[in-house]
Amino acid sequence: MVAYDSANASQHDRDHHLHPFTDFAEYAATGGRIYSGAEHIYIHDNNGNKLLDGMSGLWCTNLGYSQTRIVDAVTEQLHRLPYYNSFFNCTNDAAAQMAADLVAYLPDGFDHVFFTNSGSEANDTNIRLVHRYFDLLDQPNKKHIISRENAYHGSTIAAASLGGMSDMHKQFLQLPYVHHVMQPHAFKLADGESDEAFGLRAAQAVADKIDELGAENVAAFIGEPIQGAGGVVIPPDSYWPAVAKILKERDVLFISDEVICGFGRTGQRFGCQHFGVEPDLITFAKGVTNGYQPLGGVALSNKVANVLTHEGGEFAHGFTYSGHPAACAAGIATLAIYVEEETATQVHNDLAPYWAKRMGELKDHAIVGQTRTTGLLGAIELVRDRESKVRLDEDGKAALVCRNAAIESGLMVRAVGDTIISAPPLVSTKEDLDILFERLTKALDHTASTYGINAN
Repeated sequence: MVAYDSANASQHDRDHHLHPFTDFAEYAATGGRIYSGAEHIYIHDNNGNKLLDGMSGLWCTNLGYSQTRIVDAVTEQLHRLPYYNSFFNCTNDAAAQMAADLVAYLPDGFDHVFFTNSGSEANDTNIRLVHRYFDLLDQPNKKHIISRENAYHGSTIAAASLGGMSDMHKQFLQLPYVHHVMQPHAFKLADGESDEAFGLRAAQAVADKIDELGAENVAAFIGEPIQGAGGVVIPPDSYWPAVAKILKERDVLFISDEVICGFGRTGQRFGCQHFGVEPDLITFAKGVTNGYQPLGGVALSNKVANVLTHEGGEFAHGFTYSGHPAACAAGIATLAIYVEEETATQVHNDLAPYWAKRMGELKDHAIVGQTRTTGLLGAIELVRDRESKVRLDEDGKAALVCRNAAIESGLMVRAVGDTIISAPPLVSTKEDLDILFERLTKALDHTASTYGINAN
């Protein structure tokens, strides 16, 4: 075995570790950043730098990096029962408890959950569940699923097919029964079109695609309440109620992908509750364990679960680590913190208004074309000219300049196309957010200067 040496970690990483969503040739030549410690909402790299984590890890460490209650729960579970499977009429007590606790946390009418290891596997599972559901209802032709352009629903072949990211689709053969419609991104509205009218037009695209395929052939529509990895795309208020009505009229199931929006991120426990809509299935992952253990799954409404549980027959699907006891122990502890600390309420009443205020103060910056927020989600559109919305550079290069400048200033944010996005931990204080915006403003100023624009 190779002895660990922090001085050689970067070289070991470049020589042996293939990273997700990475240009392997470029990384082998240049390397990247290695993180080796964290506390509260800060992460530390191997070079001694300390960064405020404005992305909550990968949208998952909602409660930050210092939750010893979760660590202790996992440790105790590993000593007591480190593993047992959920196949063949077996389970473990942690999985049983986690299922009960999660049902108590979910919206009313969701009394069953299916555990996976990630959001990707959960969305694979959704496909299997909705197909099985309609097969049991003797509607075997209802197989098609509708998603949206620029959506992200995971990176397995099935989940990436559900997603609508063209760069991913170029690298594999997509599932033929998945279709994509326009996303409700109102940054570039048609001249004179209101947000409300745009939201209804985007919803109508869902109706049009169902009618084109035939409602008798369409099983489900999947969507994040707010598209996270697509650039924190917050739909107009008119969008989700119209979509829900369309799906109900056509007997099409609604899958709410809450991998990012769930567990308090929007200021409600789940994003669907923020928009006042009732899905048939809910995808969860990430924040369910605060990122401390891999756990995901699907919550089934009673409408769906009752068919699956009453009609009988084997559901031939699952994973070795479904309901892993250590992951479920982390989930039990995490949910307890969310409930006891009333995290979603704290976000809604306290942090979200302050976050929106501070984000709104950036709207007059010379290179900011739009800011948008919900809960503790935020996006900044970078432009050369606010009126025309002409971008600073091609291929999102300016956002990369801004992101890198933010990292140099001690702030982790993400670049998505021409957009800077941020989702800080839900345990951030207002003082933490002040530091975030100080560093973010510095990065915006640097980006403006790079492109010869006076930031003042």
